[in-house]
Amino acid sequence: MFGLFGKNKPVKIRGVDDNRKYGVAAKNVKELLKKGCKLLKLPLPGAHVCLYADGTKVTEEFFPSLPDNADVVLLSRDQTWSGVACDISQLLMVDRHGDGLIEAAQGLLTDELSPKRRKILADLLLNLEDRSELESREEDEEWFKGVDARFKTKSAYMKSNCESRIRGYMKEVDDATKTIQKAKVRAEYLKASQCLLEMLKTARYNGCYFDRTKKEPDRLCTQEGWFTCQGSFDQQACQSFHSVNPYSSRESRIVFSTWNLDHRIEKRRAVIPALQEALQNHKSADVNLNYFYGLLFTRENLKLVHIVCHKKGAHNLLCDTKKMFRRAGDANKGKQDKGKRRRLI
Repeated sequence: MFGLFGKNKPVKIRGVDDNRKYGVAAKNVKELLKKGCKLLKLPLPGAHVCLYADGTKVTEEFFPSLPDNADVVLLSRDQTWSGVACDISQLLMVDRHGDGLIEAAQGLLTDELSPKRRKILADLLLNLEDRSELESREEDEEWFKGVDARFKTKSAYMKSNCESRIRGYMKEVDDATKTIQKAKVRAEYLKASQCLLEMLKTARYNGCYFDRTKKEPDRLCTQEGWFTCQGSFDQQACQSFHSVNPYSSRESRIVFSTWNLDHRIEKRRAVIPALQEALQNHKSADVNLNYFYGLLFTRENLKLVHIVCHKKGAHNLLCDTKKMFRRAGDANKGKQDKGKRRRLI
């Protein structure tokens, strides 16, 4: 048989608890075990070899089909190997902290060729570099690279980041004024827009959504700063379990900037046009601006989604016509209050 009498086959061998790899050439598994046990100082009786990638046991029959320089793991009688997941598990079980654990993960990643395993290790390494417990610029200068000097804490920056997004939505509401042809309708729309702006100012542009120092349910993250994707507009939850902690590192902060506060009922295609339509034959005082405010600027209609879960096509969801106008009782109450004010004058 080729495995017993063929030429030497070069492989890269390592132990379960050692990330270093050693080059060994052997004609068969028997010779590989003998050389490997001597090199790694393991007892030969009961020793066996598995593929590093998926834990497949290397037998004499399987040995000839191994590619040159294949990665294998040498195990003693009672040891097992389940592939790269086991490798990562071993890494996490090692009593290392801080830079030592990060260095170990970097060592695995540097020596890894499989794209899938590199992705797993890269994600692990990103989470190991967690400095989320640090808050101020003085404590974590790396996090604040590229951030305006006026921000002294991570929470203050994240709050401002959310406010900027919400301000952008308000700007789109204002810009829609230019599309209205009738002067009377435009005037009422301007009143409605100004009212929405005042409501936003009172709510401080809902910057609390990204601020981990706020209380639940005002914030969208945990107290540590973890955000979880809420899934696309037509799903109850994210099917991929996306999560990120922008407070943990500069890289995570930049990644989070690609996440979206997505309108389930679309802002441009549905909400703003519905507001304009409502004002065609009604005054702004007759329109339920609280309803439109909720759709435009609050979690009532906003979902935080990973960029992959952000569906840019038409959502095909419309505003509820039953909620677009104030109830008759509310309108009459407003007129009564106005009458009382006139009598007082």
